[in-house]
Amino acid sequence: MSIYVGNLSYEASQDDVTAVFAEYGKVVKVHLPVDRETGRKRGFGFVDMENDSEEEAAIADLDGAEWMGRQLKVNKARPRTPKPSW
Repeated sequence: MSIYVGNLSYEASQDDVTAVFAEYGKVVKVHLPVDRETGRKRGFGFVDMENDSEEEAAIADLDGAEWMGRQLKVNKARPRTPKPSW
């Protein structure tokens, strides 16, 4: 399961996010989406950790925490819903 991390600083890199979540366990993957048109980070990301207990600890500690001047929103990522094709 992935962790959703919202309200990220646009300056945050994958290495920055990895370092924060590595305090709670092994980080498997970090994905920071970028805008297709501008190439700018979109201000949120997803973190995959090795096991659920590490994810739960990270969510509990980091949700609402201030990091890089912003208050993080951290929770379990919801599955992606398919967009209707008209």
